[in-house]
Amino acid sequence: MTIQIKVYSDYVCPFCFVGKAAFEEAIKGKDVEVEWMPFELRPSPSPKLDPVNEPAKQQMWKTAIEPMAKSLGVDITFPRVSPHPYTDLAFEGFHFAKEQGKGSEYHTRVFHAFFQEEQNIGDIAVLTKLAEEIGLDAEAFKEALDTRAYKHVQQEALRHAYEEAGITAVPTFVIGDEKVPGAASKETFEQIIEQEMNKR
Repeated sequence: MTIQIKVYSDYVCPFCFVGKAAFEEAIKGKDVEVEWMPFELRPSPSPKLDPVNEPAKQQMWKTAIEPMAKSLGVDITFPRVSPHPYTDLAFEGFHFAKEQGKGSEYHTRVFHAFFQEEQNIGDIAVLTKLAEEIGLDAEAFKEALDTRAYKHVQQEALRHAYEEAGITAVPTFVIGDEKVPGAASKETFEQIIEQEMNKR
């Protein structure tokens, strides 16, 4: 029986990017269905995070994020895009991509653009280029973001995450009945998936 998995994450969250890699290794060849769920750590008009000018954030990057990424074999770059962009537009683009059957590809492309290529994923032109790269109609995509056609969809997704699912931090993986907060190891994910499969 297929295990349903929901993954809550934000495109500017380094632990989400690193955790995604371990998670994807763990689910290879397994009977699972993954749904990527939006979560905005700092929705507009909250103050933006400015890691380039915050020594404490840079220290956390060196002591926590880089070692974790290295241990998992994940290539990650400290983004010089600072302050970090809001991610509402990037997620509105995700909803467009999802409707076209390319949600997972878009999700991965946006993460890589921010944490490996230091692209500004709050910029519609940048997002449109990324969408075109994965085979989406650039003109239709740009129009959807310009007109905020998916704004209500994103707002509802956030309401679900905050209110219904009770998500308070990301990444959070909901594997069957088990909620797993934070970036876990491949082995941890495999163990939880196996436990959930044994329940069925």
